[in-house]
Amino acid sequence: MTSPTSTEPGDLPAAIRSYLAAHAERDTDTALRSFAADAVVVDDGRTFRGIDGVRDFLRSAGAEFRYTTTLIGCERLDDGAWIVRNRLEGDFPGGVADLAYGFTTDADRITELVIAP
Repeated sequence: MTSPTSTEPGDLPAAIRSYLAAHAERDTDTALRSFAADAVVVDDGRTFRGIDGVRDFLRSAGAEFRYTTTLIGCERLDDGAWIVRNRLEGDFPGGVADLAYGFTTDADRITELVIAP
């Protein structure tokens, strides 16, 4: 693996850009199209597998809260691995959270998403 390289949001793969935009709008169907059929999502200690699991993640992630998301940085780790850092502000406990979204892509789909503080 090479050293992380800061990048601009427009340089992210199309699948990641599409997911981020759709998820911000809570558009589950569009966000889901960004994922591979065998994708894995890990968020808040829970693992979601395959399209049905990813759909469950998309429908439940933060659904109980109102919040805004601000992109604070992007890094390319290698050809198929990216980190997107977002700041969430809203009515959840603590009110502000900086999260790292670790994406792995293959061709034109997201194969893995790991969300961590």
